[in-house]
Amino acid sequence: MFKKDQKFENFTEAETIIGESVLVKGNFESNGNLIINGSLEGEIKTKGAVLIGEKSKINANISAQEMMVKGNVVGNLNISDYLAIGENAKILGDIKCSQISIERGAEINGQVSISNQGNKKEKNIEIEKIEINNSL
Repeated sequence: MFKKDQKFENFTEAETIIGESVLVKGNFESNGNLIINGSLEGEIKTKGAVLIGEKSKINANISAQEMMVKGNVVGNLNISDYLAIGENAKILGDIKCSQISIERGAEINGQVSISNQGNKKEKNIEIEKIEINNSL
């Protein structure tokens, strides 16, 4: 699984890998980890982790334990633990997670809710569009 102190490049225990040339249409449900480098339209539910590659185009609501987004996602994200958003990621949709990290260059358009389950305090951030760029 993903942890803040680990590199996502070490994500090798994937139950399912969707390659760059693959388009999946429909609902996807799994208990394991999932790597998507292609396109997916529908819904994703997994008890594991999801890695969205840089060239991915996802049009789906996603529920997972942990997630790394490097590509494009249109849909709501419901991540029970840690969500990492890479520098080239573009997300159009609402986000719910326990922990989040966002790299410079990422774009998010939606509402972000961060709720630490142990703390029971929820932080809601209304985001029309945020661009984190390298010119700080």
